[in-house]
Amino acid sequence: MPLSTPRLPHRVFALLAGLTVGMCGPASAQPRPEVVAAGLENPWGVSFLPAGRFVVTERSGQMRLIGADGKVGAPLAGLPAIAAGGQGGLLDVLADSAFERNRTLYFCFSEPAASGSGNSTALASAQLSTDSARLENVKVIFSQQPKVASRAHFGCRIVEAKDGNLFLTLGDRFSRKEDAQKLDNHIGKVVRIAKDGTVPKDNPFVGKSGALPEIWSYGHRNVQGAVLGSDGRLWTHEHGPQGGDEINIAQAGRNYGWPVITYGENYGGGKIGDGLTAKEGMEQPLHHWVPSIATSGMAFVTSDRYGASWKGNLFVGALKFGYLDRIVLDGDKVSAEHKLLAEGKARIRDVKQGPDGLLYVLTDESNGKLLRLLP
Repeated sequence: MPLSTPRLPHRVFALLAGLTVGMCGPASAQPRPEVVAAGLENPWGVSFLPAGRFVVTERSGQMRLIGADGKVGAPLAGLPAIAAGGQGGLLDVLADSAFERNRTLYFCFSEPAASGSGNSTALASAQLSTDSARLENVKVIFSQQPKVASRAHFGCRIVEAKDGNLFLTLGDRFSRKEDAQKLDNHIGKVVRIAKDGTVPKDNPFVGKSGALPEIWSYGHRNVQGAVLGSDGRLWTHEHGPQGGDEINIAQAGRNYGWPVITYGENYGGGKIGDGLTAKEGMEQPLHHWVPSIATSGMAFVTSDRYGASWKGNLFVGALKFGYLDRIVLDGDKVSAEHKLLAEGKARIRDVKQGPDGLLYVLTDESNGKLLRLLP
């Protein structure tokens, strides 16, 4: 079981605090990482609980609570069967906005088929027991269809909208990319459901023949970052193939193009499909990266904790190159990017703004850490 880690002097983290040219002010004025907890096994998602506690998932199939003192608890009992392997496992977690009243958690995971081979992304709800030792009343409220024999591209970020409905991002499962353009399946989609798993009546494809009513947007590859903007719109980012990671605002009924249009190419080289980067009826990304940075996790800073220059900035983890990307926006356009934590070279899996207005980061390692970024 992971052990709690004492908070060490900040000089221990000097190598983690490297910042690229372009940041305003001296390096000493920039946020510095403080270890909240360590010893986590490839942590994937984090959410915030009352009294300064955290709930964290480990991809291998454990969900743990972390106390305000950094103590890491034993795995919670009560999780369903999980198809852990490859990119799959226990992935994102989200505490309900009314957690103090209902103790509800939502979590998504790679769900094995009941019989035979295959798996898909599923979303479940549960209540944390009063002794915080187990999950109770576990209910799968959404299961991606069809099940596919794949260990890749699960998507699996959860966002609670201002109206109380849930967004869940879904990958194209790598081998089924053409299905991302079809509306009779959940491959390569963002879905929107109510907290009990029912379909909101104002979803864009409700009542349309040949379309699954849960679908919110389509033509996605592997969405591993999602967050609400201040106006309630859903911002997402997704992995491209070899190049072409992109940021989008996922809007109702829109087609985001994969695999018809992309700024990436096949692994090893060569165009995908007709090699198009634009086509009528398909949305252009707000921003894209070539080469890919392998995006994961996404958060806006809405607090004043880091000063006016950071307020409204977007933060995205980069798994491939091991940094946190601070993205300055001009409206819906990216005007500048700055690399944070670059010298640490840690794979950044998740980033969230906490109730205290500070950023929290998970590093995806066998000895993964939960970091707090201090002003």
